[in-house]
Amino acid sequence: MSGLVFAMALSACGHMEMKKETSLYERLGGKPAITAVVDDFIGNVAGDSRINGRFGSANIPRLKLMLVDQICAASGGPCTYSGRDMVSAHKGMNITDGEFGALVGDLVKSLDKFKVPEKEKGELLGALGGMKPQIVGL
Repeated sequence: MSGLVFAMALSACGHMEMKKETSLYERLGGKPAITAVVDDFIGNVAGDSRINGRFGSANIPRLKLMLVDQICAASGGPCTYSGRDMVSAHKGMNITDGEFGALVGDLVKSLDKFKVPEKEKGELLGALGGMKPQIVGL
């Protein structure tokens, strides 16, 4: 009889729905929300005298598209980042820790403006912050 009870328990487990954790991409609000944050972030960078000179010759519409795709992909979304790798893109720029910190601060300002919860903000900054060694001091 105990074998039958065990089999029934296994069968019941098979019918239980496993709760799938929602991706960071979905919790951020998907591509429209990421696009809104990136648009605001680029505005913050443009107004930030500590770093805006770094973007003087940048193709801003392309930069926005690349950032949206990069954040979308890094957060588990369906996008594919097709830009250059971070080392190639930043080689020879000699970006400082201070400049990187200013950029992160400008992003945090946008995330706060859009009331991104602390958990999601931390996850996103963690994913993007991992790129720092590929950007700073090259």
